[in-house]
Amino acid sequence: MMTLNHLVLGYQGQRVAAPLSGSFHSGSLTAIIGANGTGKSTLLKTIAGLLPPVAGQLTFAGALRPRIAYLPQQSELDRQFPVNVYDVVSMGCWPATGLLRRITGADKVLIRQALERVGLSSMPSRPIDALSGGQFQRMLFARLLVQQAPLVLLDEPFTGIDRLTCDLLLEVIGQLHRAGRTIIVVLHDHGQVARHFPQTLLLAPDQNRWGPSADILPRRTPQAESCFCFPSLERVG
Repeated sequence: MMTLNHLVLGYQGQRVAAPLSGSFHSGSLTAIIGANGTGKSTLLKTIAGLLPPVAGQLTFAGALRPRIAYLPQQSELDRQFPVNVYDVVSMGCWPATGLLRRITGADKVLIRQALERVGLSSMPSRPIDALSGGQFQRMLFARLLVQQAPLVLLDEPFTGIDRLTCDLLLEVIGQLHRAGRTIIVVLHDHGQVARHFPQTLLLAPDQNRWGPSADILPRRTPQAESCFCFPSLERVG
């Protein structure tokens, strides 16, 4: 379990959202939603240890931060780096093997299975700069499968990819959830949240809402169909 106690998110001491208090339970599947600039990506980076909180505490069961598989937005990734699909997916072994150790036969089996799971078994030698947006995201999900981390953080993983890939990656997320992983995903599509994510955390400048997705998601109205609108914010549960 991961507990947030009056956690304040921000950059250089500047708060971007209301203080957060609550828990991500082990094995939970949670969507993070909110308007732009409310700290969704900042929360993932803080959980991953890439950014310090402005104030408050973030604690993990057992005191130590668990192994984390963190997938940032595609716009933050360098697609011109001269490596191929297999090279990137094999990087998922690094937390277990270290940078300088050779991957084992068991690792190679895991890599092959991950490539098959995301439909890339025919292109392990393809340079990453030759991949489409959907293929690139499939590759990153294959690396995530190889990592076998108990905590998975995904920042807008479906942005700019085709519907077929989106459906496939949702299946992979469901597979990880059934395997007991704790998964936290930043999303904008409320329909996806309603269909696939049992829990939702809505971030806002004044007050956050956290609880079952059916209680948190904005009600569908003619106005909400054309803009990103929220009802008045309150704590649920």
